[in-house]
Amino acid sequence: MIAPDRVMLDEYEAGELAVEYDDQEPQEVIRWAIETFGSRVAICTSFQMDGMAILDMAWRIDPSVRVFTIDTGRLPVETYDMIDRVREHYGIEIEVYYPNPALIEPLVRERGVNLFYKSVKNRLTCCEIRKIEPLRRVLDNLDAWITGLRRDQWATRSNIRKIELDHDHGGIIKVNPLADWMEDEVLTYLKENGVPHHPLYDRGYRTIGCAPCTRPSKPGEDPRAGRWWWEKNAPKECGMHCAIETGGFEHEAEAILSDDHAPAGRS
Repeated sequence: MIAPDRVMLDEYEAGELAVEYDDQEPQEVIRWAIETFGSRVAICTSFQMDGMAILDMAWRIDPSVRVFTIDTGRLPVETYDMIDRVREHYGIEIEVYYPNPALIEPLVRERGVNLFYKSVKNRLTCCEIRKIEPLRRVLDNLDAWITGLRRDQWATRSNIRKIELDHDHGGIIKVNPLADWMEDEVLTYLKENGVPHHPLYDRGYRTIGCAPCTRPSKPGEDPRAGRWWWEKNAPKECGMHCAIETGGFEHEAEAILSDDHAPAGRS
């Protein structure tokens, strides 16, 4: 049963808003979300540059905006340091959510600590338990969430809209204010506004996830090539933004789980 104070939009309303805000600046999209959903909207960030740009913009609109992150238990120490830096810089609370130990413990006992290197199925299972399950718990209590997704990041993100229904999470609203921005626009915003900078970017990282699953990108590589680099021709998604079970990731999952796309090694 939907609580009477919840703000829910249907497909038509979300589509109309997507068209209305498609050419608007990110700040206007964020302002709309905060004014519409209040405390039932939150920013999701892993403290990469896109999420930090969104956080900074939102904080300038409403210093009490909610911010959350998922601690998988395998993050780089630099990311944990970023959490403290961001707290101090903005004077905000960051809601940190963790995987369910009752799911982690049997997984590690049965398949090992670094199970993700052994097969794509194992990697997807690890992501499901360490990322997707805690994310679901957060989103179950929200009417909308704000992400730093951009259309140019990966093929599976090329059609995202600035305002859209999130069918993978009960039909809440997903807000992607940076959908039409390019990487250089984000970098310019960060520099001009003195936004805290994740130190791993200075070591060649173009994308930052769990420590054992992310490496610096090589010259000329796609920015997300540093994710799960040992997998052959695998799409660079964990399921947080492109869910397998609801079909949004179906053609990608079929490709990476076939015998022709086995892990290529960790050299």
